[in-house]
Amino acid sequence: MTTLLYGRPPAVFDPPGDAVQTSPLIPGATALESVAEGSADVIMIYAPPGVLERRYTLALALRALKVGGRLDVMAPKDKGGSRLKKELESFGVEVGESAKAHHRRCVVIKPAVLTGLDEAVEAGAPRVVPGLEAWSQPGVFAWDRVDAGSALLASRLPALKGAGADLGCGYGALSTVALRNAAVTSLRLIDLDRRAIDAAQRNVADPRAAFEWTDVRTLEASGELDFIITNPPFHDGGTEDKRLGQAFIQKAAALLHKGGTMWLVANRHLPYEADLNAAFKRVQMIADSGGYKLFEAIK
Repeated sequence: MTTLLYGRPPAVFDPPGDAVQTSPLIPGATALESVAEGSADVIMIYAPPGVLERRYTLALALRALKVGGRLDVMAPKDKGGSRLKKELESFGVEVGESAKAHHRRCVVIKPAVLTGLDEAVEAGAPRVVPGLEAWSQPGVFAWDRVDAGSALLASRLPALKGAGADLGCGYGALSTVALRNAAVTSLRLIDLDRRAIDAAQRNVADPRAAFEWTDVRTLEASGELDFIITNPPFHDGGTEDKRLGQAFIQKAAALLHKGGTMWLVANRHLPYEADLNAAFKRVQMIADSGGYKLFEAIK
């Protein structure tokens, strides 16, 4: 029996331990897009919060299921759970719904005939975003716009040189700016989201760029980089968590050699100053504008 899992549902929902993981946010997972149509017996999905991303995932899952296969989907009530039943019914399925642990859970048995799958997949698929003129996809951070924090960092970046990294690179907006410097010899683009890495590979056509689908927090650090640029995440599963940014700061310090520089932008309310001063020899706020703080930190 083929069982697939998307995301990390809370233990209260008894996620199958032997399932094939398909979330783009778990490095090494199988892409749900690559699963053969009608090949899965059971799929459990911890549904993402974004509407386009969620409907895309549900449509891919229904496509991957065998007729008569079981789809088990749950989400927090305030992060898409209250919409799950209606969204699933729009695909022409009967839905059993229940509530548990502040979540809504919907169970579907795949019928022989479905409607609207192609439209949902198309709406959530990778595309060149008008205005950005760059590849992106719903679910990627700031997928259809230039994030204001990243724009501030890009506008104040000095001439960079040597080997560097873009931690949490997204679709590659900051990396594109960094690689305009001919003195940059190499740049590692690192992100937890496979979709971001896929988009960045399309957007950053530069032989100096290397792409890594991995969790920044687990990187091996050898202290050899000259510079780092980063707009670190501060949400985990939709909940604000300043520890993510703190972990990025600590990892950046470990990746840089003595005298190496990190350029970091963060929302103004995030209290990173103490962490920066603990990890770096010299820290300077370069800008405080539009709700964002920009720091230069030298190891």
